[in-house]
Amino acid sequence: MNSQADVWAKLLSLLEKEMTSTAVTTWFDDAVAVDLTEDTLVLYTPVPFKHDVISRTYIPALKKALFELFAKDFEVKLLTGDELEAYRRERPVSSNGQDVDHYTFERFVVGNSNKFAHAAARAVADNPAKAYNPLFIYGESGLGKTHLLYAIAHTIRENHPDFRIIYIKGDDFTNEMVQALREGKNMEFRGKYRQADLFLVDDIQFIAGKDSTQEEFFHTFNTLYEAKKQIVLTSDRPPKDMRGLEERLRSRFEWGLIADIQPPDYETRLAIIKNKSVQLGLELPDAVLEYIAENITANVRQLEGAVQKLLALQSLMGDNIGVTSVFKVVNDVVRDQTALLPSASLIIEEVSKFYGVEEEAVRGQQRDRETAFARQVAMHMIRQLTNLSLDAIGKEFDSRDHTTVIYSLDRIKDQMKKDSSISEVIRDITANINARNV
Repeated sequence: MNSQADVWAKLLSLLEKEMTSTAVTTWFDDAVAVDLTEDTLVLYTPVPFKHDVISRTYIPALKKALFELFAKDFEVKLLTGDELEAYRRERPVSSNGQDVDHYTFERFVVGNSNKFAHAAARAVADNPAKAYNPLFIYGESGLGKTHLLYAIAHTIRENHPDFRIIYIKGDDFTNEMVQALREGKNMEFRGKYRQADLFLVDDIQFIAGKDSTQEEFFHTFNTLYEAKKQIVLTSDRPPKDMRGLEERLRSRFEWGLIADIQPPDYETRLAIIKNKSVQLGLELPDAVLEYIAENITANVRQLEGAVQKLLALQSLMGDNIGVTSVFKVVNDVVRDQTALLPSASLIIEEVSKFYGVEEEAVRGQQRDRETAFARQVAMHMIRQLTNLSLDAIGKEFDSRDHTTVIYSLDRIKDQMKKDSSISEVIRDITANINARNV
């Protein structure tokens, strides 16, 4: 989960297990998660009556769902009316992120996979707008990009308390811009971002392909850059691989320094687990540390989640941290990751939408060139992004047999070798799928 919006989506699904879907819709349909700190979820609802009902009736259910999600106690702060603006003024770094104070350079575990990005971030924090501007950090989800953003903000806030620091995610920039246009507040929107001393944008790849957003971002970037204000961007890919990104933005993103973060190697994973254990006051035997490091390899978030689950087992059940406990936690983490795999239906829907072809046609027997190609791409992506067998994939496409699926997979592989743009398209569709599969 990348943000409080992801957490809120998960919480709503958990609430539906405890309440009727009608009750969830009635009381929470216009509620928005505006902040997630280390121990508090901040919600906003514009209707005072709903605020009163949620406060009186549903806070315990929210806390229960948060505990189920994080295996630790959380508080819930509920805002309404003018309280949201007051809250944002008090916390200017992020109205939609996590607690900046928790994510510092001291808590970032440096290894071979991330030391260049860490050094670049540190240089920017020590000398904003003088070292590298912009700084562009890219890498897969859960590897520490957002941690570095907040570490930069934390250091600059300490050294320059008068700085106006703005953090936003790429898709939220679009949503805010649309809302501002709808309400006739585009001047206020521009002023908010173009007066920043430090501008942090997470997941900038989400503005690619959105013409109006890119136009607005271009002018915001230029205003800040010319005023010698620091800009830091993160993405899941380098600028050159961002399909749909305007060339003028691509060139600007490459003006400064580009640094990547790779998945952590074994030594770094081991250090991350030890570091998280110390933070939580949890003593783990070396054999336990090594087992987790050997078996959870995808990203930092999973490693830290495993340690938190071990702490929950120990504190709630009095368990000694031994082989059985660790085996269960590691299996849970792997199973949780599997549960987050997208469905074949979601993949087919996004592929169909991208190519402008009806889903029924992609699933069916239509053989025109565009439909057949979209069908082959969909089969390839289902094979790559899910655990479905060849036979199960065939059933999604009008019960085709596995030999037809194999033919389609081989066909796409050959096409990808001849045309690199197909890989870029598949990456973009995957990003759209991941954005919805939270």
